[in-house]
Amino acid sequence: MKNLLIVITFLFAFQVANAQMFSKEKVLNLENFDKKFLTWGYYLGLNSYDFNFDYNQNLSDIQTLKSVGFNVGLIGDMRISNHFNLRLEPGLIVSNRTLHYQSDYFQGVAFQDNDLIREVKSTYIHIPLLLKISTKRLNNFKPFIVGGVSTALNLSSNEDNPDDNSAGQFRTKKNMYFYELGLGIDFYLHWFKFTPSIRGVFAINDELVRDTDPNSPWTSNITSMKSRGVFLNFTFQ
Repeated sequence: MKNLLIVITFLFAFQVANAQMFSKEKVLNLENFDKKFLTWGYYLGLNSYDFNFDYNQNLSDIQTLKSVGFNVGLIGDMRISNHFNLRLEPGLIVSNRTLHYQSDYFQGVAFQDNDLIREVKSTYIHIPLLLKISTKRLNNFKPFIVGGVSTALNLSSNEDNPDDNSAGQFRTKKNMYFYELGLGIDFYLHWFKFTPSIRGVFAINDELVRDTDPNSPWTSNITSMKSRGVFLNFTFQ
């Protein structure tokens, strides 16, 4: 579903861009929009998060079942020059992942089928600071790349919960740090600027809160567990 939405979005973007490029009519919409020092907007979107694991021992990989979450937030854009903008995009990111363990993690330990599955729900207050680098405007569209860093507060982390996996609670850290890279196209419509974009988000710090038992089958073999995700955002300014 996620891949289909991405393909449809960028096929649409390509068709509009292609029409703008080769159209004989070159009426510019919002001609002075990018000359403003500050602009504002909001975004809606979808996300798909995964985990990247590093392990202590050579056991089976922990499988992550991903699902599609949603993004919503605000945009503050500061013009630096014709091709560079600094952007602050605070938002709410909701995602859900399910971890599947293999039985070799429980060698010598009695377990039930539900011990092999852990659900990880994440609700991030996500605050990225991004540098947007744009090409020259072509009629009513302008491609760009974007990159930067972000911090996030996970409201669903369970970091302070005294119960751990022995009581069925998989815990993650509250405070996370990421770097982000993406690309998109600005479309200048009659009344507003519409921007579809795709972005990769990669955690810098380990997100796992380890169990009290140092030999816990759920956490003892994990050296680091870092989130990584893909955002498909639709921006309106």
